[in-house]
Amino acid sequence: MTNDKVKERTLLAGCQLPDRSDTRFESSMKELAALTETAQGIPVMEVTQKRERIHPATFFGKGKVEEIRNLIEEIEIDLVVVNHELSPSQLRNLTDALGVKVIDRTQLILDIFAQRANSREGKLQVELAQLEYILPRLAGQGTQLSRLGGGIGTRGPGETKLETDRRHIRNRLDDIRTQLKNVSSHRKRYRERRKLNQTHQIALVGYTNAGKSTWFNELTQADSFQEDQLFATLDPMTRKLKLPSGMLTLVTDTVGFIQDLPTGLVAAFRSTLEEVSEADLIVHMVDISDPNRDKHIETVLKLLKELDADDIPVLTVFNKNDRPHESVYPLYEAIEVSAHRKTDREQLLEAIEESVKSAMIPYRILVPSSNGKLLSQLKTLTILEHRSWNETDEVFECEGYVHASLPIYDRIRTLKTQGAQDSQ
Repeated sequence: MTNDKVKERTLLAGCQLPDRSDTRFESSMKELAALTETAQGIPVMEVTQKRERIHPATFFGKGKVEEIRNLIEEIEIDLVVVNHELSPSQLRNLTDALGVKVIDRTQLILDIFAQRANSREGKLQVELAQLEYILPRLAGQGTQLSRLGGGIGTRGPGETKLETDRRHIRNRLDDIRTQLKNVSSHRKRYRERRKLNQTHQIALVGYTNAGKSTWFNELTQADSFQEDQLFATLDPMTRKLKLPSGMLTLVTDTVGFIQDLPTGLVAAFRSTLEEVSEADLIVHMVDISDPNRDKHIETVLKLLKELDADDIPVLTVFNKNDRPHESVYPLYEAIEVSAHRKTDREQLLEAIEESVKSAMIPYRILVPSSNGKLLSQLKTLTILEHRSWNETDEVFECEGYVHASLPIYDRIRTLKTQGAQDSQ
């Protein structure tokens, strides 16, 4: 009860332009309501308008602005959320005309990201995106921004508060970018070390709230935050995953994708999503019960392309198939699972192993019994399908599949060459 009192009563406002179909616009408005709930707001009313083009001054037409203002007084609204990115002048004019706090879709997403960021990198990226958003919108906000740095001696003669705020923000932006560069290079070294340690990598991706974290926990027995909310995961988490054959891989749970994600946010979170572009396999999780799943798939594939990850093998997994849904066949080649069925864990693991194997190279080598280290590595770093003892030659005959990106591939290739020479 107490919690509800602090939640802001929110009016959702959307403008449908000619490039938006009815279905896509409705889906976007539903998503805005879900985002508002995730940000601890209460959506109490939705107002929409169809226009050929947006109004340059107030985004909505004058009549619609008047309608919204009357509704605000009538049903006691604390906040108006616009389902679009507003220009600085539109935001200022709408706030003045409506007399309540107005935010746009970008601000709403940033607010959720700020709530969910736990790691130092995540917090820095949120602050970077927020400051880049605030900077062009400073004029006329009427809010005293807290000092972001500096102190005595930072002001020039006759410098206004606004100019000082701008300078503080620009200095802080430079500082954050430097820190993120360091974090990014550290992450890069960490990934290179994983490659040297011969680790195969899998990235779990998907539209926000598709069930990635639930499956991440199910597969790895980890404790990644999971909840039926948008952006439940923000900071990437990586854990070991053992495939049915015994091969060890690393799997990473990533931030959920969303349609109309502002370009500034994609840029700000690029280093977090770099885990995806470094993966050997992408497991694309889709909520099969969502009526907009096709649009969600399109959004994810588009973002993968922007991340230069569209050439990485993808396993599509339709999740939540215990809920009512329309058939996906024959449109997609995918498996259907539900995290609520224990038997589906084995099914998913087998599908992942088959996808991993399809990108690998088959091998058949002879390994002396004295080389126990290589035998152990074949078990954990490759998919070892057959191993038998040849008494005549006193060697193990090993057959399986190996990924060409792993250093063990060169060792296997050398042994195959030696074996071929010995048999001549």
